[in-house]
Amino acid sequence: MKRALLLLLLCLNAAFLKAQQASRSHFLKDSLDAYVNKALKDWQIPGAAVCVVKDGSIVLMKGYGIKETGTKESVDVNTLFMIGSNTKAFTATALAKLDAEGLLSLDDPVQKWLPDFTLYDPWVTKEATITDLLCHRLGFETFQGDFMFFASDLTVAEVREKLGKLKPVYSFRSKWGYTNSAFLTAGEVIPKATGVSWNRFITDSIFKPLGMNHSLALSAAIAGAADKASAHTIAEGRLIKIPYGKIDNLAPAGSISSSVNDLSHWVLMLLNNGKYEGKQVIPSSAIKKTRMPQSIIGNGGTLFNRGHFLLYGLGWMLSEYENREIVAHTGGVNGFVTGITLVPEEHLGIIVLTNTDANAFYEALKWELLDAELGLPYRGYSDLYFSKNKEQEAKQAVFDKKMADSVAGNLQPALELKAYAGSYADSNYGRANIQINGRHLSMTFEHHSRLKADLYPLGGNRFYCNYNDPLYGKQVLEFTVQNGKVSYLKLYVADFVEYTPYYFYKRD
Repeated sequence: MKRALLLLLLCLNAAFLKAQQASRSHFLKDSLDAYVNKALKDWQIPGAAVCVVKDGSIVLMKGYGIKETGTKESVDVNTLFMIGSNTKAFTATALAKLDAEGLLSLDDPVQKWLPDFTLYDPWVTKEATITDLLCHRLGFETFQGDFMFFASDLTVAEVREKLGKLKPVYSFRSKWGYTNSAFLTAGEVIPKATGVSWNRFITDSIFKPLGMNHSLALSAAIAGAADKASAHTIAEGRLIKIPYGKIDNLAPAGSISSSVNDLSHWVLMLLNNGKYEGKQVIPSSAIKKTRMPQSIIGNGGTLFNRGHFLLYGLGWMLSEYENREIVAHTGGVNGFVTGITLVPEEHLGIIVLTNTDANAFYEALKWELLDAELGLPYRGYSDLYFSKNKEQEAKQAVFDKKMADSVAGNLQPALELKAYAGSYADSNYGRANIQINGRHLSMTFEHHSRLKADLYPLGGNRFYCNYNDPLYGKQVLEFTVQNGKVSYLKLYVADFVEYTPYYFYKRD
């Protein structure tokens, strides 16, 4: 009886494995190309690159579409994409490596290595550790300070100085809040411990041993690369090329450019406890530390998976899917969104790179590939995500029409336009200037020389704000007036950039 039961179990396992392989084969070999090409058209994505790693081998690696809208040059497996916040795992892994090698401790106070490090609260300044920097628990609201820092003319030293003056929304270690400038600070520890810059250490200690020969640590370098994707966004429903993001003042948080070929080496190493081609590139203990939960984000879950938790380790988001641990991160930077996903117990890795910043397809494809590899039913995630995106576009269209009608109605502000014009300053950001521009106002910013906000009267002290860079969105802003004089403007940008408002007080 036992032998018969064992034989039955073996047969069932074999049948399951065969069915799983068939599911993978059907989607990857028979359906994937059509799926991706349809999605690129639906989402107006010029190009993408995809890789699936399983059991130490590359199951799929392919480029789709074109590098730049209006051209015919195809994306290939060596085409560079900016990977945004997927950089964070490199920074965290580098520091975990130094920890494993005894050159520092992740529990070291930041001030041990950076004596000039400051935060708003002097006690927190002394208590904050390298781990706190790498798991987003300093007390800041998600993206707090990012408008001030991203694509600005601020130096690394100035970013760190301004970080020290930001008042956190939450208390220290009480809540997770995604903080790019904290990763910059963590990256600044590396030269103190090693004597070489963050970008040189990433290149010499990770890129070179892994044979990531096309990858670039700094965002400024991608413009000169031979095989690169251009950055794109969607503005007024049209696909447009935009400049590469200049984010080297936050480099350890998001400046790396890489290809699916190079990133496959990174993923193969991560799934093999730090080994690549027989060589221990990263200590296995360091890999484990980056996946140790540090901060609670929430309950997690997806469209088809209820989920029980969403946590943050060091440079990685940690969750579950179909009773498997998921180690993943996404990256968004001007013109690009990307994702890297690991399922360690399945020895599975998925990489998706796209060259627009206005799509959810990179996430949809991840789930589709994950389901295919796990033998789960086909869901049609791209169509589902696209449908939800259309709903958001419809809401935005209603808002845009309402604003256009209001502007066309030539609504008069509570005060004369000249009363709003003048010099302004936010205690954290710095200066801004508002000038009369015909029947509306135009606002320029001290640290963003290319950015302009046109302010159209909506009646009272409310104005419709339309930034010349679509990344920053469209907002309704309001001036606060006291005793008949303008006191300040409460400024918002798109949530994608920052949630926290800025208060620009009138100086003249």
